Amino acid sequence: MTTLIVIPARFASSRYPGKPLVALRGAGGTSRTLIERSFMAASAVSGVDRVVVATDDTRIADAARGFGAEVVMTSESCRNGTERCAEAHAVLGGGYDIVVNLQGDAPLTPHWFVEALIDGLRADTGADIATPVLRCDGRALSGFLDDRRAGRVGGTTAVLGKDRRALYFSKEVVPHVGPERSYGPDDATPVFHHVGVYAYRPAALAAYPNWPIGTLEQMEGLEQLRFLEQGRAVACVEVAARGRQFWELNNPEDVARIESMLDSMGMP
Repeated sequence: MTTLIVIPARFASSRYPGKPLVALRGAGGTSRTLIERSFMAASAVSGVDRVVVATDDTRIADAARGFGAEVVMTSESCRNGTERCAEAHAVLGGGYDIVVNLQGDAPLTPHWFVEALIDGLRADTGADIATPVLRCDGRALSGFLDDRRAGRVGGTTAVLGKDRRALYFSKEVVPHVGPERSYGPDDATPVFHHVGVYAYRPAALAAYPNWPIGTLEQMEGLEQLRFLEQGRAVACVEVAARGRQFWELNNPEDVARIESMLDSMGMP
């Protein structure tokens, strides 16, 4: 099965304008833009036939071509990364069996997350889309709760059914963890961190832009909820951190957090 990775990137982010071109210092003081680090993460995935950056902004396109990425120019009308992936796949002429959306704000995504995701979609033939989830330990859960108490929209959580299909995704911490429950830094918790990577079957991806934005997607601002509101099956593939720290760049405050993680993991 042929696989395409698309990295959707736009300059006009509502929460963090210009985010793809923000510089992130790694170990040893090496500075690379967010989009370059995301491209490096995508290029490390094995078994992939092609990796492209999809954008509507010439500044991002020029930066991406500068570090050797293939760029697909897409329209300004794309409302989210999934719609941009759908357009990029069409512009390239289609033909791929699996299209992966590795969002341009997740530079710490380990290659084995994406490899497990691709394998998971291949295995679950009834699913239209697959996405990875990471069980939070007490330390990660504390980070989520700290963000919410500070009024910041941080990472996304996922609720799964027994069949490992998604029941819901939220920017709130779900399921609710009351104050009576206490977890040590390394304890496993019942909360799953949704990793913002998706693998789509081409037919579902092509149909997605024509579906209306539903109430849940509008309220949460989460593009994957459109699949659930349309009754489509979303397979959740649990992945293991293997000691790797993971976080997305959602807000300016996340820059220092990600730089600290890059430094502690020795990633230049």
